Amino acid sequence: MAGRPRQGNEQTQGAAASLLNGLAVLEAFSVSQPVLGVTEVAGRVNLHKSTVSRILAGLTEAGYVQREEETGRYRLGLGVIGLSGPLLADLDVRRAALPYLEGLTEATGETSAISVWNGQEAVVVEQVPSPHQVKHTAAIGTRYNKFESSSVRVFLAELPPARVAELIESGRILRDPDDGLPQDDAAHLAKLRDQEYAVNDGYTTEEEFGISAPVRDYRGMAVGCITVSAPRARVQKLASADQLVAAVRKAAAEVSARLGQPQG
Repeated sequence: MAGRPRQGNEQTQGAAASLLNGLAVLEAFSVSQPVLGVTEVAGRVNLHKSTVSRILAGLTEAGYVQREEETGRYRLGLGVIGLSGPLLADLDVRRAALPYLEGLTEATGETSAISVWNGQEAVVVEQVPSPHQVKHTAAIGTRYNKFESSSVRVFLAELPPARVAELIESGRILRDPDDGLPQDDAAHLAKLRDQEYAVNDGYTTEEEFGISAPVRDYRGMAVGCITVSAPRARVQKLASADQLVAAVRKAAAEVSARLGQPQG
């Protein structure tokens, strides 16, 4: 099996042996074989079935594995995600996103970027510019606080409606009542959250077209936002913007998977 070499019982003793044996049992599970019985695990880790049974019972109680009532077999539990959470949360979203931004710009020919939310603004932390001479770009560190921005609305869609209203009423988020967007902010943002992307079709400036999609971490929380920006005139020459939407959502999903977003 993959993982650290197992030692015979005569070579390991006490608490250290118990810890290593418990880790060995957890490592016995894999993507290709996520459900195992006691006998299968014992064969993989070279331990007696009674020992493996005791370890699995303890791991079940701790939430690191779960037992299927129908079959008596085991699979990894959600406790493993909690254990790895601090590591997953510490991954640099900017570093994780860069290769996917490069692929997104190559696929679309347009500028791609990733932003993070500072509590009241979307802040650009990485960008790959379009190879076209005419393009939309923003320097790293650029902050956006206009409601009409696709990245801002993606982040606002993650907040409670009362918090969104507070940000707009305080002026920290600028909202143009004549921007052409639906005036029911709560309903509009709920729709964006469900569809997992937002479009800026000339809402911020007449020349700009943007599509943004959230990047989620192992908790399913939006920790970033991937955006493709392009001159509106160039996008309007396309049959539709559906290809850009699909490309942005695909890149966001790939970065989210890298950060441990639960699948399925």
